[in-house]
Amino acid sequence: MSDMRTTYSSGSPYEPVIGFSRAVRVGSTIYVAGTGPIGADGKTAAVGDPSGQAERIWDIILAAIEDLGGQKSDVVRIRTYLTRTEDWEAVGRIQGQHFSEIRPAATMVVAGSLLDPDWLVEIEAEAVVD
Repeated sequence: MSDMRTTYSSGSPYEPVIGFSRAVRVGSTIYVAGTGPIGADGKTAAVGDPSGQAERIWDIILAAIEDLGGQKSDVVRIRTYLTRTEDWEAVGRIQGQHFSEIRPAATMVVAGSLLDPDWLVEIEAEAVVD
C-alpha cells in the first residue's frame, strides 16, 4: 500500500478552527484525533452522562476508521481522557462492549478539564489495517 496521506472530517465545528482532521491514514495506519461527544447538531451529546458520551464518541471514531478502510478489529491503541475519576467504570464498560475480544493497548487518565466544559470524556485511537 502507498504511504499516501488521506484525511477524514467528521464535520466537527472545531476541525477548521483548530486546523486538524478527525482522522488521518498514512499507509496502513489510521490515527484518530481526540474525539469528544459532539452530536449531529454540533452540540455536546449526552450532557452529564459518561456512558452516553462514550457511546457517541465510539460512533464517531469507528465511522472514521471505517471510512478510511479499517474496521473495529484493526484498533491497536486507545487513549481515554476523563474529567472525573468516578466515571472510569461507566466509560470502561462501553469500551469493553466494543473491544473485550480485540483488547487493544489502552490508557485511561483523568485530566483537569477538556475543551468543552460539558465533556466528561474524550477518546483517541489508532488502528493498523492489514
